[in-house]
Amino acid sequence: MTVPTCNFTHTPLIETLIQHAGNPDRVRCIPAPANDIWFRDYGPLTVIEKGAPILLDFSFNGWGGKYPHEDDDQATRRLWQAGFLGQAPLESHSWNLEGGSIDGDGDGSLLTTRQCLLHPNRNHPDRTAVEAALALTLGIHRVLWLEAGGIPGDDTDGHIDTLARFASPTTLIYQGGAGFPDAALRGQLTRMGEQLARLRRADGHPYDLVELPSPGLLTDRSGRWLPATYANFLIINDAVLVPQYGSAADSKVCRMLEAVFPDRILYPVDARPLIQQYGSIHCATLQLPRGVVPA
Repeated sequence: MTVPTCNFTHTPLIETLIQHAGNPDRVRCIPAPANDIWFRDYGPLTVIEKGAPILLDFSFNGWGGKYPHEDDDQATRRLWQAGFLGQAPLESHSWNLEGGSIDGDGDGSLLTTRQCLLHPNRNHPDRTAVEAALALTLGIHRVLWLEAGGIPGDDTDGHIDTLARFASPTTLIYQGGAGFPDAALRGQLTRMGEQLARLRRADGHPYDLVELPSPGLLTDRSGRWLPATYANFLIINDAVLVPQYGSAADSKVCRMLEAVFPDRILYPVDARPLIQQYGSIHCATLQLPRGVVPA
């Protein structure tokens, strides 16, 4: 595992934490100036072509110009130039694409939301052009568009990794409304579930759907709603990291995901420090195929 550190003063603290966590030889810290911690959105996406990885560096504009992003936008190229991303070639693309805004099934289908990918603060809101760009850069055959809005507190214009995710080419997991106190939000997520039920796999069959309960209402110190969602889990190798929010639903979600991923070990992870910064586990991480990062 590689931990980018945006400030050299962070490195000793991170190394101390790693020592206490065990397996320190498997973790390394690298200098990487950044504006924030959400590497999922500005880090490299990887495609495999003829058995070899290619790193894709898309433009990043701070979620539509909401926040400073100059270092974020340069992070992938800087890491690649410094050799931290190995020998895989790097392709730069001028259009905006955030890693948390898309979710693929590994078989040519991609799930996303209209309000993010077609938002004029990202790219020209032309669905045909966006689908063509996704096909050209990522090899996508089908784009499945969701209409639902985002979780309150979400400042990404509705990233899909807060709403619905592929567990496999046949199964979709999504954040349901049960447990949220806001009736409008419950209705919105119910409609999203209905839309997911209408989607079809490439073979024409409906998806198997898993509706997760909500963690309920979480707020910051000022009372602002935090975008806590269980859909922000992370699949890694033989494990799944499940965000936990100190909610009564935490353990239930773990049991549900154990049934969905019977061949993986589930690790509950306290995501409350992350959600105070308006993101969670999937947002703050980025997995790369084996062999990309030098051993």
